[in-house]
Amino acid sequence: MLKIENLQVCYGPIMAIKGISVYVPQGELVCVIGANGAGKSTLIRTISGLNKPRSGMIEFEGKSIAGMPAHRIVDLGIVQVPEGRGVFPEMTILENLEMGAYLKRNKRMFKENQEKVYALFPRLKEREGQLAGTLSGGEQQMLAVGRGMMGNPKLLLLDEPSQGLSPLMVQHLSDAISVIHKQHSVTVLLVEQNARMALEIAERGYVLQTGKVVMEDSAASLLENKVVKEAYLGI
Repeated sequence: MLKIENLQVCYGPIMAIKGISVYVPQGELVCVIGANGAGKSTLIRTISGLNKPRSGMIEFEGKSIAGMPAHRIVDLGIVQVPEGRGVFPEMTILENLEMGAYLKRNKRMFKENQEKVYALFPRLKEREGQLAGTLSGGEQQMLAVGRGMMGNPKLLLLDEPSQGLSPLMVQHLSDAISVIHKQHSVTVLLVEQNARMALEIAERGYVLQTGKVVMEDSAASLLENKVVKEAYLGI
């Protein structure tokens, strides 16, 4: 579904992504783990069209999207849930969800997706008239993921969704991502500093270090890898 080869991305003279290759087959949940500054968010932003690659290939469903405007990439079915949640604080929960479906004019599809979101996160349904800016951090992350689902994604890009959340909320979010992937058949690319959470729900994983892929394997194998254990799992 998503194929990236020899991708390079720069911020001025600084190369943040140094010729990486990543493959996300249709129907899989693939994670990219790494420390702060590894280039994870840059990768997501480049796929989404928010950053322009210096060189390399990005293909989605066999079509080149490298350098394509962000709104056209969303229209193809690639939806990003940004780092830091990025909800619209002065809008209600319902209005935020409506923004997620902005490019989808089908009322039946809107209702179906809204029901999926409320089944995943019942708290959002209970408080749909509440301003997003008054929600807790965990509730805002639920809303950000729910807003992403309203776009009816073929590929959902999740950028550090567990950041700043309590262990209980991280588990709740992890369970929701698994449901999105398995029950709703959404292909997912998850980038996370929380390596354990990511590897426990993913099928395959990449380890990113200072803009380079230094390891690639099944998620189960990476969980048992000595280097990964020491560097990212604190074991």
